[in-house]
Amino acid sequence: MWDLETGKMLAELEYGSAIRTCGFSFSGNNIMTSTDRTMGKSCEIQFYDIRDGSQLQNNEPYQRLSSPDSKVTSAVWSNLDKELISGHDNGAVCLWDLKTGDILQEVEEHRKGVNDIQLNRTGQLFVTASKDTTAKLFNATTLQYLKTYKTDRPVNSASISPLKEHICLGGGQEAMDVTTTSARVGKFETKFFHMIFEEEFARFKGHFGPINSVAFHPDGKSCSTGGEDGFVKINYFDSQYFEFEFEV
Repeated sequence: MWDLETGKMLAELEYGSAIRTCGFSFSGNNIMTSTDRTMGKSCEIQFYDIRDGSQLQNNEPYQRLSSPDSKVTSAVWSNLDKELISGHDNGAVCLWDLKTGDILQEVEEHRKGVNDIQLNRTGQLFVTASKDTTAKLFNATTLQYLKTYKTDRPVNSASISPLKEHICLGGGQEAMDVTTTSARVGKFETKFFHMIFEEEFARFKGHFGPINSVAFHPDGKSCSTGGEDGFVKINYFDSQYFEFEFEV
């Protein structure tokens, strides 16, 4: 954990396996991390209160959730810190009650692993990105499936615009195959879909490797992309983007 203003490292947590996801709670007082299944241990989600320095110093979370059947590959806090939404390597999406530690709801709309989960501005909706070449829109309260955005490559990340009814997503050919393929064949573009009509209306290039992360700026006027090529790119939308009206 870092202080962004000074660049000073505030805390370091060491685990015996890879960390697949982490994030701050809505209040900013808690953090969440998840570990892989390894060395005979099940996949776990850990929760820390950063106001209690001993939890971070001694790596003693105030709560642990076990996911023995599948690995957690992405997760976000929901419902004002009362719930957690997790995506798994088997394609499942789960809604956890953080008070009881129970799974309230589980859906299996994806055929392969979930790479990313991002909420919309109000926290009422979220979008998933999956290896099955799709991104999907869900209701964050009920996990009701709403929409699908289809591509022809694994989707590593997807984000919902805070300004327009737009979804942007990025991905591309698997990283292990990139060295034998050109950027044109690997299809490393960032793609834009209309959230309601599920139609692609724009795309742009810029990376020569798979795109691992995409995010809209909070004002909706730009987006950032991070790629396997080592670059993070900030893309500002021109006036035509704001004047564009989708035709059915």
